[in-house]
Amino acid sequence: MAPNNINIRRDVTDPFYRYKMEPLQSKIEGKGNGIKTVVVNLNSVAQSLSRPPAYVIKYFGFELGAQANAKPTDDRWIINGAHDARKLQDYLDGFISKFVLCKKCKNPETDVSIKDEKIILDCKACGQRTDVDPRLKLSTFILRNNTSGKGKKDKASKKARRERKKEETNGENGSPGDSNSDNGDGENGDAPEAHSDDELTRRIKSAAQDIEADDEIEDDNWAVDVSEEAVKARAKELPDDLKRTLVLEDVDDEGADGPSAYDELGSWIISTAEEKGGVSKVEDVEIYLKAKEYGIESKHKTLAVLAQTIFDDKIAKQIEGRAPMLKKLITSERHEKAFLGGTERFVGKDRPQLISQVPAILLAYYQNDLISEETLKAWCSKASKKYVDSATSKKVRKAAEPFLQWLESAESDEESEEDDE
Repeated sequence: MAPNNINIRRDVTDPFYRYKMEPLQSKIEGKGNGIKTVVVNLNSVAQSLSRPPAYVIKYFGFELGAQANAKPTDDRWIINGAHDARKLQDYLDGFISKFVLCKKCKNPETDVSIKDEKIILDCKACGQRTDVDPRLKLSTFILRNNTSGKGKKDKASKKARRERKKEETNGENGSPGDSNSDNGDGENGDAPEAHSDDELTRRIKSAAQDIEADDEIEDDNWAVDVSEEAVKARAKELPDDLKRTLVLEDVDDEGADGPSAYDELGSWIISTAEEKGGVSKVEDVEIYLKAKEYGIESKHKTLAVLAQTIFDDKIAKQIEGRAPMLKKLITSERHEKAFLGGTERFVGKDRPQLISQVPAILLAYYQNDLISEETLKAWCSKASKKYVDSATSKKVRKAAEPFLQWLESAESDEESEEDDE
């Protein structure tokens, strides 16, 4: 192996870790509007990961919001714009985490198979079979460009695996008996992965432990009196405008004599934001634990509340920072629709001055894998009276048209690339 090779999992510092790859190399060509980045050694890196280079280059394009040529005739893998190699290497960590590593043992010895419109990672190290998140934009690309037949494994993947096995047999890649290196069970194997929500999970657990340790402190900020008397008292204090703002469909919570858990969550976020001097200072861990405390962290209605309370006028720039928490909470199409409904209420009624920012907001949702392409298209195409009045809904959908046009043009560009092949 070349001395400059790096570990496929860069969070593993073990020098004997046997899964290696070349660091990404790129060069920037052109200038002005014609500037572009050529990933020089993408074929080699993709082979080390046992994945087609087209998957990697399209992942970069989706993450960067830039056009990427997935079918070059001269092996020149190009991304529009100027992007340095270190930045691309960081994004590659995200690709590896989502589309290469086994979810159980964290080894990159996985084959990709497609069955019933699902992308499955089949681990040859531990035997685990796990699904890839279908909401990811690259998942849609992979399914659309599946030419290997249902359930068949990629030939390049199998070839790369044979090469790895051969190297291991020859003893070129360090100690094959080191279980800490192979399976990620040791100290290094627990490190958080780039572009995943492991760090958020770690912070949530840490904060939860702190809460338990301080449970006896009388003025604990996390403690909430949920007795009937306390709930009724807070119901009287809840602002009328908040009650009108947090519009939830089919509310079936026991709220006849007081606010529902959703009202309580929204009220807590707003009051905490006022105390801290802005909603941007209310941390994701706090919000998640508060939703968990009320027992609504998995409910789709919670997303309608969050869309109306965790952002301010800078929503388009704040979405990326909130994305790790939101990804934990948005787990179905119903969650996606509730989140879009809350957003419609937020920009359409609460802050109509933000209606012009709807395309930027939707683009941020799309680029951060919060809302699937199919859900966005359906939502943009049809107004609804579920969250706002008909006139306001039509106004928001009208503002969303540039984003919908961009989405459709991006799709047509991909199709034209396939036709040119």
